[in-house]
Amino acid sequence: MPARRTSMRKIKEVLRLRYELDLDQRQIARSCSISVSTVHEYLKRAETAGVSWPIPTEWNDTQLQAALFPATATPIRPCKDTLDFEEIQRQLRSNRHVTLQLLWEEYRAANPNGYRYSRYCELFQRWRKTQSVVMRQQHTPGEKAFIDWAGATIPIHDRHSGAVRQASLFVAVLGASSYTYAEVTRDQQMESWIRAHEHAFAFWGGVPSLTVPDNTKTGVSKACRYDPDINPTYQNFAVHYGFGVVPARPYRPRDKAKVESGVQIAQRWIVAVLRHRRFYSEAEANEAVGELLARINERPFRKRDGSRASRFAELDKPALKPLPGEPFDLSDWAQARVNIDYHIAFDG
Repeated sequence: MPARRTSMRKIKEVLRLRYELDLDQRQIARSCSISVSTVHEYLKRAETAGVSWPIPTEWNDTQLQAALFPATATPIRPCKDTLDFEEIQRQLRSNRHVTLQLLWEEYRAANPNGYRYSRYCELFQRWRKTQSVVMRQQHTPGEKAFIDWAGATIPIHDRHSGAVRQASLFVAVLGASSYTYAEVTRDQQMESWIRAHEHAFAFWGGVPSLTVPDNTKTGVSKACRYDPDINPTYQNFAVHYGFGVVPARPYRPRDKAKVESGVQIAQRWIVAVLRHRRFYSEAEANEAVGELLARINERPFRKRDGSRASRFAELDKPALKPLPGEPFDLSDWAQARVNIDYHIAFDG
């Protein structure tokens, strides 16, 4: 059965991330949840067809597909030669500039009918998992912001009825400095999600290259390890602010260890500290959160010099991209079914 081709929307996102944000192929593969070899193939097809970014406005998806896929390529049956995984590992460790893609290209030069890049990587990663090795993540300044909702909530009281509702806590952490932003929101719906991002970017004074959200419905429409779909509104927001989205893999907390730690700190030093205080609005709660947030970011590290604030000023702040000149126009996306009378219903 032939593999299902990636949608034109995702292919357009590959082109945008490459030519507008200048991301490398591995980052694009993570953001779009496709293999590096697929990213390489689409970029190669775009180069051959003379397609760049932005795509001509008069082009529709059919024209783009015809330009990128003029004919069906004949699949090449790979040979089943045994790979020397220990030698591959040794080569990777021998020089920090040696990459798995370079080793694969050398392998294919010697074995023209050998494994494709995705299968080559899959076999090597499967072997490496048996070695029980855990790699420490290195974060480039200004590259990633890790986003999540805290599990704990803050009660908001009604002055007149005395009713209590639970407000959510949005947490965002920059990768290089661990500089943290937190905000109390009314709920976890799309508008609160987008506005909290806007406030976080304004708090930092710039925009990171990538965000790594958890698989919440406001960020990811379809949570999947291999093919998650970014919520259309969130994707439009990312295009407006000029960043890419790389969702964390389901059930892989190490992918977002920064924000997991940030959420834990926020729950201990914000939610727990405010447990005896009574708030009557989110604005009142956020005023108190802002005071505690400053203390968290100014608190010295225990095992290294400086604080989150000093590391932010030194590392992340100079590397962040500028904020856009115009605010984002929030829109809602929904699927509608055409009724028998050729009409559709929507909320106006």
